[in-house]
This record gives sequence, structure tokens and C-alpha cells, in this order.
Amino acid sequence: METVDQPKVAEPLVEDAEKSDEGSTSHTDAGNATTQDSSISNGDDADDQQEKVDVKIIWNKNKYDLKIPVDSTGATLKERIHSLTGLPPAMQKVMYKGLLPEDKTLREIKITNGAKIMVVGSTINDVLAVNTPKEVVQQEVKADENKKEPLCRQKQHRKVLDKGKPDDIMTAIKGAKERLPTVPLSGMFNKSGGKVRLTFKLEQDQLWIGTKERTEKVPMGSIKNVLSEPIEGHDDYHMMAFQLGPTEASQYWVYWVPAQFVDAIKDTILGKWQYF
Repeated sequence: METVDQPKVAEPLVEDAEKSDEGSTSHTDAGNATTQDSSISNGDDADDQQEKVDVKIIWNKNKYDLKIPVDSTGATLKERIHSLTGLPPAMQKVMYKGLLPEDKTLREIKITNGAKIMVVGSTINDVLAVNTPKEVVQQEVKADENKKEPLCRQKQHRKVLDKGKPDDIMTAIKGAKERLPTVPLSGMFNKSGGKVRLTFKLEQDQLWIGTKERTEKVPMGSIKNVLSEPIEGHDDYHMMAFQLGPTEASQYWVYWVPAQFVDAIKDTILGKWQYF
């Protein structure tokens, strides 16, 4: 009896199954890849979604356009200025209606589109070269102060203070700290008893000391020190001196300065970035 060979049908079926599995796998992988790519392409940078403000940075006669999130702090702004100018944050004195606070956001400071932000500062070598003599002067002044009676009791100051408050004196707030107003500080006396006003020209980094006779434009960098002391019996007002030269003889005295502006005046002129 002859044996009839049966046709082999299993193997083609296996191959077809494998091909089918491969096709299914490829289709599944392609689907996964498509899903993954879609996820990546739809990802957004969180910083791009933040509300931003366009400002102009002015430093050393150079101007830089900067777009920065409005909820950035003053410290973050200094870092961005560093990337633009190469000026380290510690060496920056940033001005916007007074010295810009590092712990507040641009929104809190009310910086708006188109705002001009002034930056004053130089390299560490320049600062050390300029300020080393100033540090010595300040130490000498402080040592002399410790040896003397309170400033407001000294005869040279009493002759001004005994005149009483000026008629147009500005309102003072004891224990408060405010930024410099946008208008000049007025309603004060100078050493001769004449009316004096102080205007802070931040764009020129100058302090304008104005009297009836003239206005003296003083570079803030040339002011060696700023002294202040509450006036006895009126401690919501201070007497203040701007040291324009190396000795006490160069001090320009101003009386009846509202207490809430004293710290802002010192910070604006001397800057917190200085190392003394």
C-alpha cells in the first residue's frame, strides 16, 4: 500500500502568524511613538506662559532691552542685568524711583512696559580703588562722633533748629521707611537757615541741592558719607549732612528731613552694595 504524503500547511500558517504579529507590533509601536511625540510637542515652557514686562536697562551710557516676567524679584532682575552687562549683582545699584528692593517683585514695585531702569556700578577693582579712602574717612568721622555731644545740641546747629519748623515743612512719619518720592524733598533749612530742597536725579546719578540763589549738582559718587540724627523733641524729623569732601568742613547740613525718607536717601547715595 502506498503512503500518500500529506501537504504541510502548518508552517505557512506560522509564518503568516509571525508576520501578522510583526505587523501588529509595528503598528502598536508606531502608535506609541505617535502618542509620545504628541506629548512632547504639546509641552510648554512655564516661563513662556508668565506675564512679562518690557523694560529698558541703562548702564554706563549703554541701553539694553529686556523682557522679564513681571513676578520676578529685584534679585532676579539683577541676575538678568548681570547676563546683559557682565556687572555682578553685588556691584549693581539699580534705580527705579529710588533704590530698587531685591525682595519685592516687579509687579509690587509697579514696573510697567517701557520703564527705564538705571544701573550704576563698576568693576570690583574700580570700586576698591575709589572706596578705600572713603572707608577710612567714615571710620574717622564715626570715631569723632563718639567723642562729642549729640549733634542737635551743638551751638552751630541750635541756631538753625531754634528757628523752629519751616512753614512749608513736609509731613513726617516716625518709625516708617518709604521710598523717595517722585517730587523733590522740600520745606527744609540749610546751615545758614535758608530754604533748601533736594532733587535726586537718578539718570545722571546726581543729587541737586537747590536754594533760592542757586542749584548745586553733586555727583552721588563724590559724596563721602551721609550722617543723620533725630532732632530732640521732634524725632519724626532728622538733621542730615552730606560730606562732599574729606573733612567735616565739607559737610552740607540739611535740617527737618522727614524720618521716613532717611534710609532711602542713604541707600540711594551710598548704595547697599558698598562694603562699609
